[in-house]
Amino acid sequence: MKIALYKGKGSVGNALVRWWKRSIYSHCELLIDGVCYSSSVMDHGVRGKIINLKPEHWDLIDLPLADEAAALAHFARTNGQPYSWASIVWAQFFGREYDEARASFCSEWCAAALGLPTPAIHSPESLGKLCEYLGARNA
Repeated sequence: MKIALYKGKGSVGNALVRWWKRSIYSHCELLIDGVCYSSSVMDHGVRGKIINLKPEHWDLIDLPLADEAAALAHFARTNGQPYSWASIVWAQFFGREYDEARASFCSEWCAAALGLPTPAIHSPESLGKLCEYLGARNA
């Protein structure tokens, strides 16, 4: 399993996230057996799909300690849930954790699938840095 961090140009929304968070990343996915899982604005919420992860647009980080079965179980529970506009605004723009029980944004969904506490606090970049740190520490 890997985390995929989007650094491509993308839409105006991607640019806004990068600018606001002062990050090169604006989206993230969990990659399991060639399928990307996340909550996506473009797809209106939680979904799994095959994405061409071109290296010029995506950075991949191995997650050697991650529990694939738990992540897939999280996907089975949340598949089809809507994208959480309220949570991303409160958590990422105002720094206030907001847990919308039946909706999530990308890094919130990925952090929850990885079993991390307070998943809404993570941006794509902060989640990527945490995954990179944990992977290097336990390699």
